[in-house]
Amino acid sequence: MSQSMLNMYISFVGMALLLIAMGLIYLSRNKLKGFFSGIVGLLAYICFIFGSVIIFYIVLSGPTA
Repeated sequence: MSQSMLNMYISFVGMALLLIAMGLIYLSRNKLKGFFSGIVGLLAYICFIFGSVIIFYIVLSGPTA
């Protein structure tokens, strides 16, 4: 597998984490109450941070040969 394809799959994982974070934040703020809301919110922010770091890495790594 080439480096370009690997970067593409890694970026898909980052985008999926960002989408999961978006859904979990919606769930946490609108559908859940109390303790579960906090746990789901924390999980959402963890997904957001990991997804953002992955996308940031892919963008800054630049084009591949």
